Amino acid sequence: VCNICFWQCAATLYTENGKPWKLEGNPEDPHCDGRLCTRGTGGIASYSDPDRLRQPLIRVSRNGKQSFVPVTWEKAFEVIAGRMQDIAEQHGSDRFALFSHGDGGRHFRRLLQAYGSHAYAHPSFAQCRGPRETAFGLTFGEGVGSPDRTDMANSRCIVLIGSHIGENLHNSQVQTLMQALDQGATLITVDPRFSVPASKSKHWLPIKPGTDTALLLAWMNVLVNEQLYDRDYVAQYCSGFDELARHVQPYNPEWAYLETGLEPEQIRETARAMARAAPATLVHPGRHVTWYGDDTQRCRAIAILNALLGSWGRPGGFYRQEKVDLPAFPAPKPEPDHGWMDIVQADYPLVATGISNVLIDHSVGPDAFFKGWFIYATNLITTIPGIRKQLEQAAESLELIVVVDTMPAEITGYADVVLPECTYLERHDELRNKAERTPTLALRSPAFAPLHDSRPAWWIAKALAGHLGLESYFPWQDYREVLDWQLRQVGSSLEEMERVGVKSFPRKTPVYFEPGRAVKFNTPSGRIELYSQHLAEAGHDPLPKYTPPERPPEGFFHLNYGRAAAHTFGRTINNPLLFELMPENAVWVHPAAAATLGVRSGEYVRLENPEGTQSNRIRVRVTQRIRPDSVFMVHGFGHTDPRQRLAHGAGADDTALMHNVRIDPVMGGTGMRASFVTLVREEV
Repeated sequence: VCNICFWQCAATLYTENGKPWKLEGNPEDPHCDGRLCTRGTGGIASYSDPDRLRQPLIRVSRNGKQSFVPVTWEKAFEVIAGRMQDIAEQHGSDRFALFSHGDGGRHFRRLLQAYGSHAYAHPSFAQCRGPRETAFGLTFGEGVGSPDRTDMANSRCIVLIGSHIGENLHNSQVQTLMQALDQGATLITVDPRFSVPASKSKHWLPIKPGTDTALLLAWMNVLVNEQLYDRDYVAQYCSGFDELARHVQPYNPEWAYLETGLEPEQIRETARAMARAAPATLVHPGRHVTWYGDDTQRCRAIAILNALLGSWGRPGGFYRQEKVDLPAFPAPKPEPDHGWMDIVQADYPLVATGISNVLIDHSVGPDAFFKGWFIYATNLITTIPGIRKQLEQAAESLELIVVVDTMPAEITGYADVVLPECTYLERHDELRNKAERTPTLALRSPAFAPLHDSRPAWWIAKALAGHLGLESYFPWQDYREVLDWQLRQVGSSLEEMERVGVKSFPRKTPVYFEPGRAVKFNTPSGRIELYSQHLAEAGHDPLPKYTPPERPPEGFFHLNYGRAAAHTFGRTINNPLLFELMPENAVWVHPAAAATLGVRSGEYVRLENPEGTQSNRIRVRVTQRIRPDSVFMVHGFGHTDPRQRLAHGAGADDTALMHNVRIDPVMGGTGMRASFVTLVREEV
């Protein structure tokens, strides 16, 4: 199962003379339908990357200078266990936080829970998908899921709002989008940039950055006032329509034109196109949706628009997800002594998971709640905007930081102990059991023994548990025992899965709502809530309101960023195969802006924000595919750790330039698109 991105496509690895030769998608896997993306096929280079971490490292101070020295696993575990026991005695065992991204993090979550600490956060929530999961949960009673429950193969109209499908290469989504287009679906793309999907669209709406909610409200205004919404669906499933209808009255297309820069007739035409295709119309919820600080409300507007079109639970809209009922391996289950969220993030009662930036806030200073961190496979310094100073302060305050990774990412420089995990081609992990259209299980099994002195996450967590006297929580000698036991409970076995890789199971529920049958939603009212009483009771707007964005200072531009087909953000820049495809990023600049600044395509500049922070040098790309008030760059470049010899200094880092981070008041996410930059020419 590929680990280059979260889509987790199943694949078969072929070797030649004992070395990796190629990866091919598993044709039985609904995540990829037998085809891997660019990054997936290049994943074999993660195994052979000469810069990967090779042995455990411990921070030492010698002659007033700090450095890392290689140690044995036993020594590393002794240091970690000793400090964890000291923290438990002095402060309590609930004072650790886990930051993780990826399958192996669950082993460390179990370890810390057994120790007594249940605090955890996935940066992918507060820095990526959290607003949409919160918003759709408030509206429909459940989130969009991962992979997304979008039924694009059956859509007749698809609306993308800042969603770069075809550049993010979420495999099955790219394939189903192209299937829809092959069948004549109308594609509407809203983006300040003429992106890859914009080039496939019937309608490209080059919106002013930050005004998406104004457009969404105007679309609702048209649907309501022209009676184009799905009246039967709304009557059967929704509550709060009358409040919504009154709410959207001021937001007509003429008003929206002044905010968005989009012609009123274009707004009306696209709203009518959605209505003609409904309910097989999908207003895509997007993935990376932490933008301007009002993101939950913007995502609520997307959810409500889908409800008006009748797309939730209908063909061509959003299907109902289902996963395999897979029992957990019998082992003691750690239970928390108290609710850590009530202590740490009481300001966000609508959020059921950890918020990474909030946990970091509670890790700074002598009176901070957290005294130790485990960080698994997430490079916090390039993931969370505006965090560098806080990370330095947290590193001074915390009594132990343990980083587990395959590569010497920048975050390893903040660690007290660095533990090298082997790559996904060298380990077993938990079975992939994702909620999706077809319930499937997929097996990740090692093609090679771990290189160097690296180890799988399950082994590291179990061994450390032994040093802490917590062996009973890991009652297996080899993780194969866990996998085989689980598979036998559902009529399979590890032997079978090692042969087939992916196994499908029959659904127990319909894929779509059944006509005429009542549906109970997991909301307070049991209906789709257009007006959210839950939000109102929490002190937030029960219906989405538009907040005009800040405009750039004179001589500055909106900083927009996104994905590229060759890379998974910053995780793959040092991958030798993928680096060869895209060794650096570029900054897109409109010709009018380029003429004003006196810059040309191909020359190098530095980006500078209003606080004077400058980036590494970055190449200019002058193009009409970007609005004159904006620039665009691919995220993930500009690495600063010289141990990543390919990635070090290649391209510019957008995260370091983010000076105007807006916190979402509903779910605590970090708005990452409210910053501005200008271009500074290189001295010759």
